[in-house]
Amino acid sequence: MKYKFISWNIDSLNAALTGTSERAALSLAVVKQLAAAQPDVLAIQETKLPATGPKKPHLEALEEIFKGYKLVWRSSVEPARKGYSGTLVLYKETLPEPTITFPEIGAPEPMDAEGRIITLEFPAFFVTTVYTPNAQEGLTRLDLRGIWDDKYREYLASLDVQKPVFACGDFNAAYTEIDLANPRGNHNSAGFTDQEREKFGQLLEAGFTDTFRYIHGNVEHFFAEGRSIYTWFAQRAKTSKLNNSGWRIDYWLVSNRIAEGIRSSEPLDSGERLDHVPILLEVEL
Repeated sequence: MKYKFISWNIDSLNAALTGTSERAALSLAVVKQLAAAQPDVLAIQETKLPATGPKKPHLEALEEIFKGYKLVWRSSVEPARKGYSGTLVLYKETLPEPTITFPEIGAPEPMDAEGRIITLEFPAFFVTTVYTPNAQEGLTRLDLRGIWDDKYREYLASLDVQKPVFACGDFNAAYTEIDLANPRGNHNSAGFTDQEREKFGQLLEAGFTDTFRYIHGNVEHFFAEGRSIYTWFAQRAKTSKLNNSGWRIDYWLVSNRIAEGIRSSEPLDSGERLDHVPILLEVEL
């Protein structure tokens, strides 16, 4: 069987579907682009939806754009901040109906209440999406982030012993120096501390393959003519995308034992829109 999976940190699905700004329009255009690609599963992070989930305008828009799909969502709830974080997964109605879980991994409070993980269990594999907590400016949450990394690694490993895993999302970590444009200037910045890099390495060592590197090897800056390896471009730097000054912090990871089935893994074009770009994984099992 061949599968097409896409993951994207949208930085507000709420704004994309109901907003009127220029950025909201750019986001909505990408949403429609992804729907046209007809992925089997589309995982979205940082939805910023209400604690009660998608409202009627959100649902109507999603139903119109993603015909033939079902959706599952998870929002940030008390004691966490409302309208913060959140994840959502759309999957084709033609797939076997998955068992859906909303894992709590024993992370520091209130991370487990921030709607950061959704897992779909299909007959032959798991698909799980994550929005990893940021260490934040000044690294004020680095120690808590480290606990999260340990708990999340344990969680993924617990899935892996049952059946193969496809894990995607915003991992908020550039693993090696070739995963960002300016490693020297960003050493000890959130997402590129020694601790975060070490923890990400431990995740891979626990039995998982970085699908992008599996396909493309140790490429730097571009993986094809004019096509950036990076998955995030800072909004504050308006020319970051034009200058290809970004970070690769979004991933599709798979269980090592199914890595040979990877057919493609790459960031997708999101036009002028800054921030995260979607990432594609195509596999054959």
